[in-house]
Amino acid sequence: MTSSSDAAVLPSAAIPAGLPSRPHLDHKPGKLTGLLFAGLLIAGLLYTAFSVVTDINAVGTNVTTWLPFLLLGIALLIALGFEFVNGFHDTANAVATVIYTHSLPPNAAVVLSGCFNFLGVLLSSGAVAFGIISLLPVELILQVGSGSGFAMVFALLIAAIVWNLGTWWLGLPASSSHTLIGSIIGVGVANALMHGRDGTSGVDWAQATKVGYSLLLSPLVGFGCAALLLLALRALVKNQKLYSEPKGKAPPPWWIRGLLILTCSGVSFAHGSNDGQKGMGLIMLILVGTLPMAYALNRAMPAERTAQFAAVAQVTYQSLQKAAPALPPADSRKTLSDYVRTKEARPELLPALAAVTQSIGDQVKSHGTLAKVPVAAVGNVRNDMYLASEAIRLIDKGNVGKLDADAKTNLKEFKSQIDAATKFIPLWVKIAVAIALGLGTMVGWKRIVVTVGEKIGKTHLTYAQGASAEVVAMMTIGAADMFGLPVSTTHVLSSGVAGTMAANKSGLQMSTIRSLLMAWVLTLPAAILLSGSLYWLFAHLA
Repeated sequence: MTSSSDAAVLPSAAIPAGLPSRPHLDHKPGKLTGLLFAGLLIAGLLYTAFSVVTDINAVGTNVTTWLPFLLLGIALLIALGFEFVNGFHDTANAVATVIYTHSLPPNAAVVLSGCFNFLGVLLSSGAVAFGIISLLPVELILQVGSGSGFAMVFALLIAAIVWNLGTWWLGLPASSSHTLIGSIIGVGVANALMHGRDGTSGVDWAQATKVGYSLLLSPLVGFGCAALLLLALRALVKNQKLYSEPKGKAPPPWWIRGLLILTCSGVSFAHGSNDGQKGMGLIMLILVGTLPMAYALNRAMPAERTAQFAAVAQVTYQSLQKAAPALPPADSRKTLSDYVRTKEARPELLPALAAVTQSIGDQVKSHGTLAKVPVAAVGNVRNDMYLASEAIRLIDKGNVGKLDADAKTNLKEFKSQIDAATKFIPLWVKIAVAIALGLGTMVGWKRIVVTVGEKIGKTHLTYAQGASAEVVAMMTIGAADMFGLPVSTTHVLSSGVAGTMAANKSGLQMSTIRSLLMAWVLTLPAAILLSGSLYWLFAHLA
């Protein structure tokens, strides 16, 4: 699809433009392709608007003001814009190897990648989506529909988009995952400072550390495993064609070509499955804040599941009462909120959790199904469920209260019931994100492709190097998705290419490596500073 000019800030390419082995990257798409692209983009936006209107009508909401819908529309456009930018910023890494080994023409490669990104989003689990949300400050999640909540959403999304566009313009394969995590941390720190607290209290650092480890280790895994895989191939597969540079623009032998296309598709699918969830999580946060009556609770949960929910709540309440028979505090919700924010367990914690658990069970039981919870009560019920779920997660992690085995089992079952009621993603959200990410893959890919294909190693990428880097990236991202961890496709793939160059003794272009490392190091602090500043500005304007 459409492409852009080469970035001028990185060192000169290892493959001079005049050599016949350099792929032709400047082919312009035809008018029919452009019309198809525009048609899909418009169809995606119209489908999103239609789905929101349909969901609003389904709950019988009386519209008295259009302001929430205006804010919702802007927020959704920015969130989908983030996924669109994520597409052309990150997925260029997946197609660089098939392009530079001439396995596929550039435009065919990006269309294939876009299709598999689309499928990856649709078939994703959703675990990463809500792992990202749990990094946000609890008070902002509970008040996401307020001015501060909108300031949070706009600040972190705009900061992420600005940094992604900046690094893309410079041709640097920086991490969209890194950028989004940094933006979330920046909002949390700024929110804490604005409320007179220590900046470190505004972030769930345990969760942030878990995410940070995955982002830190994934490039090392990419580098080391890709290098080892290449060495293993050399030892086991003696066909020298696999370790040769492309001859002119001729495609590789069919079996090598098939392997490279397969790995490109796998990386694209894994990227969609992992990165697409970040946008889905933020969109759900936006929907819950602006239209809680339609999206705060899973209204599609069947009546029999609702009856089971109420029964589990009652059993859990009894277990907590047995473990901590004291009277609950005057404000049980505040007790849970303070615990989730500070992680400091006080004696009244378990009685407070018991009271909130009983309240949740009684409200759900009295209405029969989640779909019949009154509009006025939906927000409070969801907030109670969120606080209970997060408190149970932290209690289990810290072994608070030294609960017996039955009580722990009941708490885990109750948490799973709560998560089913609150942590859901409508199909239309998946489709909208899939379209945004898939179409984003098909534009602006050239800058990053040139960096990965020409400016990491000193020699042309061989077939074995491309396959090794892609296989490792596909498996690493797929494993991270299974465990609900966000990782960077950019870091895994570009470090994998560097690892194969090192293992092949091809040499690395150190000026490029320094630029990549600088982007890696600066992304978090830059995103933190940018999103924190924007949050402060938007919060004062709200």
